[in-house]
Amino acid sequence: MTRPTSFSTLLVPLLLVLSLLAPAAARAENAPSAASCPPAAQAPAAEQIEAGLKTARDRGFLWRISKDGRTSHLYGTLHVARQEWMMPGATVMRALQASDVLALELDIGDPAILERLRRGMAWRPEQALEPALTERLRQQVLAACLPEQMLTAMAPEVLASSLLVMAARRVGLDPAFGVDAVMAGLGRGLDKAVVSLETPELQLQVLLGRSREESAALVLQVLQGLESGEALPLLSRIAQVWADSRHGELERYEQWCNCVDTPHDRAMYRRLLDDRNPALAERIDAMHMAGRRVFAAVGSLHMVGGSALPTLLAQRGYAVERVGFPATPR
Repeated sequence: MTRPTSFSTLLVPLLLVLSLLAPAAARAENAPSAASCPPAAQAPAAEQIEAGLKTARDRGFLWRISKDGRTSHLYGTLHVARQEWMMPGATVMRALQASDVLALELDIGDPAILERLRRGMAWRPEQALEPALTERLRQQVLAACLPEQMLTAMAPEVLASSLLVMAARRVGLDPAFGVDAVMAGLGRGLDKAVVSLETPELQLQVLLGRSREESAALVLQVLQGLESGEALPLLSRIAQVWADSRHGELERYEQWCNCVDTPHDRAMYRRLLDDRNPALAERIDAMHMAGRRVFAAVGSLHMVGGSALPTLLAQRGYAVERVGFPATPR
């Protein structure tokens, strides 16, 4: 039998794809509307966005990378966030404005990208779980205020994992306020080119099981994280580390995430993060060397570890400098 992966190994690297799915799930037809359900996120009005940009503080992690007389930037994002965190501060905004192209893991503002994701995530009869596991999944679907129809709307491991994002809404973290989506909107508003560093198919290779057995193991591991209550404290800590720009704590992520405790977990962690970074670095480098100033905004965990993007780009001859943010009272 496929050895289950640690729940915390899966949690953060999957949040981007899952955050794309959760808003649609929350709006699904016949979704429960019980008083205990978190309220649906409301899109801010234009005047709220304008006011938010004026008062926002810098959050996350920013690097300046320079080569051949041009400067680009790396920005570590958070895929689910609080509403008050969603707008970039002045330092991050200036870096974006000074760029020619905004490079994201996936351009979530591109309808074709979303359609490819939805097709790849679709449920198929051969993915059906054992009845007992299906019932556990059903209970979590109802607890997340989703309709039972979701059980046959998408692949089971996608549904199980997207429940993590829905659960995060109970502690104020919502995919509707994810930093990547906000950056995509701002990039378009500033008339920047917006590009994807990866493909939907590549991200789905990470998310989906490679066999029915592996899919069931992924579902089981996520359900255990939800049922045990492990999910929200870990996600809340990661979110606060990002919000406070605690780079040292992020660098020590592997020491406190309980996600690399076994050889299998370490292999999965490499698959989710480290194995993707060389291709990300290559894409960023290619655009920079083509004469474009790049603002590359990807999940913050791509910025730490032995194959972190700043490290890989330094190896390609870039001068790399982490950009500090002005001190701001919490």
